Amino acid sequence: MKAITALFHTPTPDEQMRKCNALIRTNLRKLDRDISQVKQVELKTKNLIIQADRRAQRNPAQARQAQREARDFARELLRVRRTSARLVTSKAQLSSVQMQVNEAFAVRKIEGSIRASVGVMKDVNALVKLPQLAGTMQQLSVELMKAGVIEEMIGDTLPVDDVLEDEEEEAEGEVDKVLGEILKGRMEKTGAMPSAPLPAQQQPEQPQLEEEEEDQEAMMDQMRNRLEALRS
Repeated sequence: MKAITALFHTPTPDEQMRKCNALIRTNLRKLDRDISQVKQVELKTKNLIIQADRRAQRNPAQARQAQREARDFARELLRVRRTSARLVTSKAQLSSVQMQVNEAFAVRKIEGSIRASVGVMKDVNALVKLPQLAGTMQQLSVELMKAGVIEEMIGDTLPVDDVLEDEEEEAEGEVDKVLGEILKGRMEKTGAMPSAPLPAQQQPEQPQLEEEEEDQEAMMDQMRNRLEALRS
């Protein structure tokens, strides 16, 4: 009997608002987790750049290889930062949606009706396109349409910037800027590294350097996989 009643039950405005807010909070928590993970990847990538620079200073014979690795890590860091910026922007958009949805339901209590919000439609339209939020944002858009906060066919209603375009290869100038930012900070803290290591220090470090290279490659692969998982 309860199941039959539920089929014909029309949710009250308060129930609709609670359901919308629950979906929004779920998405906000997901974005917070993703932002935290990307920040960890960013920190590890910075450390890899510093380690590559140290290796180049310790062993001039490996300087060219270490410099190439540092530039690769810098390119990866630019991608990580771009992903982080997108997630932070998405969180701000979702917080705006939450505020506007609550305002719409508050107006409904006073006026007895609810008006579709162009601002909410635009933000929801953008957030639905994010792979991280696609599933729950679709559910939220359905609930908002039921409540009358947004209109149907939001995908065709308003154009949005395509934030998921294939990213172009980072300009060399941007890579240089990142390297200067990170390595300059290290030099200020630790002082200039010697241009060549002492002969006595070179020999015992060779096996350790090889192990470091393998560890760094494995760590970078792991971070790239994590970043790809966040994007998809």
